[in-house]
Amino acid sequence: MASDKDDRGGCRYDLEKLANSRYAAAMLLGGFVLSASVMALHLGYGPPLQPLFSGFRLPGRRRKRPIRVYMDGCFDMMHYGHCNALRQARALGDELVVGVVSDEEITENKGPPVTPIKERLIMVGAIKWVDEVIPDAPYAINEEFMYKLFNEYNIDYIIHGDDPCLLPDGTDAYALAKKAGRYKQIKRTEGVSSTDIVGRMLLCVRERSSGDHHAHSSLQRQFSHGHNPRFDDGKPPHGGTRVSHFLPTSRRIVQFSNGKGPGPDARIIYIDGAFDLFHAGHVEILRHARALGDFLLVGIHTDQTVSSTRGAHRPIMNLHERSLSVLACRYVDEVIIGAPWEVSKDMITTFNISLVVHGTIAENMDYLMEKSNPYAVPLSMGILQTIKSPLDITTSTIIKRIVANHEAYQKRNEKKEQSERKYYENKTNVSEE
Repeated sequence: MASDKDDRGGCRYDLEKLANSRYAAAMLLGGFVLSASVMALHLGYGPPLQPLFSGFRLPGRRRKRPIRVYMDGCFDMMHYGHCNALRQARALGDELVVGVVSDEEITENKGPPVTPIKERLIMVGAIKWVDEVIPDAPYAINEEFMYKLFNEYNIDYIIHGDDPCLLPDGTDAYALAKKAGRYKQIKRTEGVSSTDIVGRMLLCVRERSSGDHHAHSSLQRQFSHGHNPRFDDGKPPHGGTRVSHFLPTSRRIVQFSNGKGPGPDARIIYIDGAFDLFHAGHVEILRHARALGDFLLVGIHTDQTVSSTRGAHRPIMNLHERSLSVLACRYVDEVIIGAPWEVSKDMITTFNISLVVHGTIAENMDYLMEKSNPYAVPLSMGILQTIKSPLDITTSTIIKRIVANHEAYQKRNEKKEQSERKYYENKTNVSEE
């Protein structure tokens, strides 16, 4: 006769067998359902698999919403320094939202803008690292706007460069974002600012009006080499400006490059030019050119070519500066740095160019009357097309705006000079993404 202990052991054994059998049955049934679902999905029957796993998340695999970062600015006289700042900001998140300050707030805090907000919005929207644009953003982030950024635009971090951004009363424009612990800093791009570019134009205008052609060519060469010997001590003269100390590197070119070539059957469109003081007119003609094919190749003329065709005081921006600005444009796939003036048969073959295009608004349209037309070859091949320029803006348009309001911009530069000098004197190294 079995003991009570044996009875209890037998019961426990029977219960364990039952539990194990139920577990095995459940696993078998689950496997059958999963197999059937996969088979149904494969055959095109039934709903997708996702409902089977609704509410179930593997540890550490939970999906998070994209990290959204915000950066604002005037983006007046937009240049490769602005573009590099936006590139760095985008690297700190998954989506970049950019606020463009209104004309009124720029005038109040810095002086009159060179380019109106309509053109500045076109420029910012064309930068390939920008996902969303907020027009008429405030110059200083107040509590109301910061609340709107965090709650309506789902912004995680507010980004700005390591250079100071002070309000007229001397306070930090980003103090609230820093206090909230939602501020991140990026490295300022060396050697350029809107103040510098305005200063370059003012210098060119002064030297051109003096009638000293030797000074014109001298100044142009200094810009082309990215420096001005007269200011090599790093201190601009009183009321002057810091001329570019931009040092081009292969790494910067790679950072701006798409890194992808055209496909084997791609329709490659080619357009060339100086693209000096890259502006909204350039952006719009590039947008229209890109729409004509699969890959847009842009030729950037050398400083010497620009100087010989448009005057000794040009270009304002040197070849590498102009190339980076064009590369940052979302409609551009690749650039030729230092493209030849004439489009040759060999060049068309080498780059497999399907169509050469040119706009109706340009600095130099004299080539149409010249015997040595730079587009003679593509014209003879039947692959030259003129497209209507959407905006009546050229580099000369920008320069004329400066000249027309010379005194206001001179005062604006003098106002900025002190903060520019202070930044360079106190500058420390900031790592760059």
